[in-house]
Amino acid sequence: MTNIYDTANGLESEIRQLPEFKALEEAFAKLKENPEAYSAFKEFQAFQQELQEKQMTGEDFSDEDAEKAQALATKVQQEETINELMTKEQAFSVIINDLNRIIMTPIRDLYEG
Repeated sequence: MTNIYDTANGLESEIRQLPEFKALEEAFAKLKENPEAYSAFKEFQAFQQELQEKQMTGEDFSDEDAEKAQALATKVQQEETINELMTKEQAFSVIINDLNRIIMTPIRDLYEG
């Protein structure tokens, strides 16, 4: 019988070899070479995390949050290296979503049956 964790570890290793993951790695390395863009990216990530935490606790977003989100989004969109990273991340996300759909098929089948 196959150990499911061995399978998962094998999948993790295979994911690291995917061209889409390699492209994402390269885009992130390129972003890190640009201190200004990298700083904007980290600021954007931190703010996204803050908003997610507010959402999870049921806290409403303030007008200040909306203004900051808009300002950060504008700042991030002006950085070509960040745009490239996000494009590569979207391509990689398609694969992860497909894998999740496949992995969750037994549960979906169970509940639909």
